[in-house]
Amino acid sequence: MSKLIFFLGGAGSGKTTLAKTLSRKYKAAFFDMDILLRPAAEAIMTLQGLDPSDRDSPEYKRLCRDLGYRITMDAVLDNVQLGIDSIVVGPFTKETDTPDWIEQELAKIGRSLQDTDVRVAYIYLKDEALYRERIMARQSPLDDWKLANWDAFVASLARKQVAWPLPAKSVTYIDNSADDPGIAFAKLEQDIYE
Repeated sequence: MSKLIFFLGGAGSGKTTLAKTLSRKYKAAFFDMDILLRPAAEAIMTLQGLDPSDRDSPEYKRLCRDLGYRITMDAVLDNVQLGIDSIVVGPFTKETDTPDWIEQELAKIGRSLQDTDVRVAYIYLKDEALYRERIMARQSPLDDWKLANWDAFVASLARKQVAWPLPAKSVTYIDNSADDPGIAFAKLEQDIYE
C-alpha cells in the first residue's frame, strides 16, 4: 500500500527540510506546493500589478491559493495512483479543516483511505519568536509580506488539529525547535515509517 504523507505546519517550522530528508531516504516522490505554483503565481501576481514574491496577502490568496493546491494535488494523485509513496508539503489550512477533503481527493483516482496509507506530519516550533528568527534567517523575498505584516501573519502559526478521519497513529506532531534537525527527523521517521 503506497503512502501519501502530508507535511503541514507554519512557515519556518522546517517542514520542507524534514520532508526532503525523508523523501531522499525512502525514495518517495516529493511535491512542494510553493515550487509547483511559483511560475504561475509570479505571472498572475505580475499581471495584476502586484508583488510577484507575495505568498501571503489576501490578494495572493484570492488569486492563486486554490490554483496552487489543485496543481499540487493533481501531481500528487497521479503518483499515488501509480503506487509511488508521495510526500507533499504545504500549509493545507482550509483543507485540513474539511473532514471529507482527503476522501474526495482520493476518490478522484478511484482510491480511498482503505487502500492508501495517508499520514500527516505536523511540524511546529515552540514559540512565535523562533518562527520569526527562522523566517528572517531564510532571507527569502517570499517572506517579505509575512515579516511586514507579522501581527496579522502570526495567527497562521497556531497549531491545528487535522479533521480528516485518520487513525490517531497516522497523525504525528513534531516539535522541530531543537538546533539539531536530526532529533525531529528521528521521531518523524519512527512515526511515519515505523
